[in-house]
Amino acid sequence: MAKVFPFRAFRYNPVHAPFEQVLTQPYDKISAAMQDKYYAASPHNLITLEKGRVHPSDAPENNIYTRAAAAIQAWIRNGIVAQDPAASFYAYTQEYTVPGTNDRKTRRGFIGAGQLEEYSAGVIYRHEHTLSGPKADRLELLRHTQISTGQLFLIYSDAQKRVDVILHEAEASEAPVTEMTDEYGVIHRLWVISEPQRVKAIEEAMTDQKLVIADGHHRYETALNYRNERRAQAGQIIPDASYERAMMTFINTAGEGLTILPTHRVVGKLRDFNWADLRRHLEPWFEAETIPFADEEGKARAQADFLQQLSASRGRRAIGVYPSTHQQTRAFYVLTLRNGVDLSRLLPGVSPLQRELDVVLLHEGILEPGLGITPQSVSAEANITYERDASAALNAVDSGLAQISFLLNPCDVVQVIKIATAGEVMPQKSTDFYPKLMSGITMYSLRGSDADASAANVAP
Repeated sequence: MAKVFPFRAFRYNPVHAPFEQVLTQPYDKISAAMQDKYYAASPHNLITLEKGRVHPSDAPENNIYTRAAAAIQAWIRNGIVAQDPAASFYAYTQEYTVPGTNDRKTRRGFIGAGQLEEYSAGVIYRHEHTLSGPKADRLELLRHTQISTGQLFLIYSDAQKRVDVILHEAEASEAPVTEMTDEYGVIHRLWVISEPQRVKAIEEAMTDQKLVIADGHHRYETALNYRNERRAQAGQIIPDASYERAMMTFINTAGEGLTILPTHRVVGKLRDFNWADLRRHLEPWFEAETIPFADEEGKARAQADFLQQLSASRGRRAIGVYPSTHQQTRAFYVLTLRNGVDLSRLLPGVSPLQRELDVVLLHEGILEPGLGITPQSVSAEANITYERDASAALNAVDSGLAQISFLLNPCDVVQVIKIATAGEVMPQKSTDFYPKLMSGITMYSLRGSDADASAANVAP
């Protein structure tokens, strides 16, 4: 049974900290250039907590973690950040344009404190494996700051849309308390939901839901590790302790606005790469539609046709291919599975659910047997890199940075849920839920219980 609770969020005071100047993208999406931009935007920018700078002189008494802790404590003392007076849920919408299209959407969800559960409990499910490095960093940050600034992104499926109705009502009743446009043109809006009847209705609607982590696997497992540390320190389990929960954004897959983008594979540094040899290897399994071109003008038309055909062939398990070839034989290719192909033969070591994924078909059916790219090579990124933008993946071949690029259609959210709730995981870089949730739009204190949380202007 899923347990979701309201909480007293710490939020930036826009009088002292305009939202555009202080909120950031999630830590794992912040490049060095973005980090510099955030630091320059405001002395109160969340970057000090989310992804602080490392200095050569760092020492145990002065480092990114101690500076983060000092910063949040000072911001709360000085009213830059304040705690809401009542435990609340937070309606959160993101209005955005789907990259590469003119399609405008609004994704709607809410922020709450979700009960932390082991995966074995069958309440919260993962769809990816995690790496130890990011978890160690996030855990050290929690130990020092005792506050969560980044959102965990969880999805659930409720065809009745019971929570969505409440969120619509809250949005229609008053202006948002937060509204800002990020660097990708996404408009983020936040409303406070503290009315007892609405809070209770949300809690009740969520109790029978299965929750799947869409984004934030490292943060979730870090929250579990931190909870376990605090339990050990206390010598007991305190059910209403704030560290028994984590700040989560919940999105209904039955609602509008949920977008998953594909992540394309760019391959290079292969010995003796030969497209003709690879085609012969794939011939028994895949049909190939060729879209040739002779010059740059023809390439633009061919590329548009190629991308349209790739999308149109989604139901036939299509994979787009752009190989480096001789000038006179340049072409795009759309590979589709031949009728009657026995996937248990092509993908013998893969579960039936995994065989339904195009990304698994690419890795297990093409990259490894056809090009010798093993799972170990993939993990080391020895021959493979990733691009979300299709044009960037194709341009890597033209520029000589890659020998071949493979384009994928986006994964369906139903597939994500089926695999996760079956206890399986997907390959890395299988899903890209867009847009990302803004860090710092709400913050969650990890000291004590929510009932014992300090008043609005006391450090968390």
